[in-house]
Amino acid sequence: MPSRDATTHWTGGLQKGKGEVTFDSSNLGTYEVSFPTRSGNPDGHTSPEELIAAAHSSCLAMNLSGVLESQNLEADYIDVSAEVTLGPAAGGGFEISGISITLRAKLAGVTAEQFAELAETAEKTCPVSKALSGTTITLDAALA
Repeated sequence: MPSRDATTHWTGGLQKGKGEVTFDSSNLGTYEVSFPTRSGNPDGHTSPEELIAAAHSSCLAMNLSGVLESQNLEADYIDVSAEVTLGPAAGGGFEISGISITLRAKLAGVTAEQFAELAETAEKTCPVSKALSGTTITLDAALA
């Protein structure tokens, strides 16, 4: 399996500094980051938390489709949103204090209980969920 990479160029201090993160593997572009927009109004900038949310939601959608396929099922659609929260850390600084996932899918042939089990399996086996296992991840999964 390939690896992917990104690069960030930062200038200045934490509060007044700024950076640009570049998606090197895909060449999708360069995006501005700063601490004030990370901890406040995004004002058109991205943040590590938003990038983690994008990674988590897309990985879980893919992983759920694979879990369903292993059961000879295919959803009409899968919608996953991830909300990543930045908060103060107990020893100082900051930490990702939680990730809330909302998952909805249109899927025929399963009960709500069966779908909840499939979604839980997908979340537990999702590579990004595994990588983020040091934080609390909550899952709200339901059929649409």
